[in-house]
Amino acid sequence: MIELLSIDLSNYCSKQCPFCYNHSTRAGNTLWKPQEVIAFASDCIRNGGVKAVSLGGGEPFEYEGVFEIVDTLFPLCYLSVTTNGLPLEDPAVWHNLTQHKPDKIHVTIHQPGIPEEVERVTNLVQRIAGIGVKPGVNLLLGADSADKAATVYQQLSLLLTPEQIILVPQRYSNTPTPKQLASVAGGKPFQSPSCLLECHPPQNFCSVSWDKKAAPCSFAPCKEPLPSLDYAGLASALGNVRWKRC
Repeated sequence: MIELLSIDLSNYCSKQCPFCYNHSTRAGNTLWKPQEVIAFASDCIRNGGVKAVSLGGGEPFEYEGVFEIVDTLFPLCYLSVTTNGLPLEDPAVWHNLTQHKPDKIHVTIHQPGIPEEVERVTNLVQRIAGIGVKPGVNLLLGADSADKAATVYQQLSLLLTPEQIILVPQRYSNTPTPKQLASVAGGKPFQSPSCLLECHPPQNFCSVSWDKKAAPCSFAPCKEPLPSLDYAGLASALGNVRWKRC
């Protein structure tokens, strides 16, 4: 039973971080049409029992049609968007967001050692909360940035609950240990990917990539093409996956 469905709308992102798991770039491609995303996700909700949909990328707020998707899926499921937040600095994009709101927006801090990025995301989190959308932060950290991430985590804890802060270990190199993640949270309970202690396919989650392939994990290199853009196609693709570690 897939309850949580993640869809990468494209692999276009103007920020172009060199460590991006999706290999998103300024020359990235887009294969999903908005109506395809809507029809696919709606069928998975209706026929597959999906309860929550997460839109990612690439950068979803640089995807044309994202607000059309938000408007249609919002009444059908719990809807979240993961973003680097930079497009929301554009007044036109921000205005659109205030008119077309998801349930939750997760803003990613890619470099906790850069004060300007931390301040930008912290301010944005407060603005998001101010328009009635639940904010969250994905705090990406490498093995060499755990100390700086710990400071940022404490800052974020003044604004958000531990449930709203997800510690994301950097892949596929410079990956921190579970102990390093625990130290960032000060030894208290924290949120992180379910594979933190052991690599295994999640039981109720799957990821669909920008090129219309599915796998039980966003990072694993074992994605299989969707034979059709509906729940039957998703189930078929997942049935063909041969699990591989990221």
